[in-house]
Amino acid sequence: MATVDQVRLTMQDENPEALFADGFDDALIGPLRRCGQPTICCYSYTKGVEVLMAREGMSAEDALEWMEVNVVSAWLGPNTPAWLDDWAGTE
Repeated sequence: MATVDQVRLTMQDENPEALFADGFDDALIGPLRRCGQPTICCYSYTKGVEVLMAREGMSAEDALEWMEVNVVSAWLGPNTPAWLDDWAGTE
């Protein structure tokens, strides 16, 4: 995984308007490049849930609900970060 500083530098060059998910640096995977669209930040859904559980003391169920309602569903335009469902095979 890329470091937050590496991703910030990349975004300065490729899409300075790309948004970062505040408080989720530990879940940042790296830049997500899409054909004909701006490069955006890509985060790990699984690690995002882990961040909420550790930082906020949430149960897994509460963290999953929070992610869906308040993070993944938060559309802020074409520079909104993407969340990769990387949970497959983790159970």
